[in-house]
Amino acid sequence: MLIDVQNDFVDGASPVEGTAERIDTMAQLAAIFRAAGRPIVHIVRLYLPGGSDVDLPRRAAIEAGGRVAAPNTHGANIPEPLLPNAEGDLDFELLLAGSPQHLGADEVVMFKPRWSAFYRTKLDDHLRERGVTTIILAGCNLPNCPRATLFDASERDYRAVLVTDATSQVTAQRLSDLQLIGIHLATTSEVRDGFEGSGSVTLTPSGNPGIRDKS
Repeated sequence: MLIDVQNDFVDGASPVEGTAERIDTMAQLAAIFRAAGRPIVHIVRLYLPGGSDVDLPRRAAIEAGGRVAAPNTHGANIPEPLLPNAEGDLDFELLLAGSPQHLGADEVVMFKPRWSAFYRTKLDDHLRERGVTTIILAGCNLPNCPRATLFDASERDYRAVLVTDATSQVTAQRLSDLQLIGIHLATTSEVRDGFEGSGSVTLTPSGNPGIRDKS
């Protein structure tokens, strides 16, 4: 799962420090999942200028007409290196209606209106239908949407792994806080090693990705 990796948050209207530098690693992570035939979910934010269905810190600015990740703009799209093909434009009408946009074999985009990817979305149903029990997550701005999503994943009894070198705004304290609720930490190379070893990534007793039962 890749959270909020959109042009405006990379190098556009509202860049998040450290995100641009991690795009190549995020792309490697996505390629690992495609090669393994595993589900990929891109989660995006979309703010309608003048709209009020926005998290509180940005609400006043968006209601005043601010344009951050606005539908039908380049800034709202996912950077091309993360996509399975060069056609990177999102179907904003479809996403805002709450439906997933299919990009490839078991690869979709979903829109979320707040911090967590589970809030007012069909993400949980999407994952359960595929028998997913372990979420491997990366993306933009750890203390906000990735962290909220990881907390909600834990509350739904998913095992969760944060890919630390494919996530921006990572600090030692933030990682320690996540470990306290059972979030496992891994690097992209460790995820790759797990897939190459058995075709699946699982969790060893030490908490690092390894080879075990299907996840």
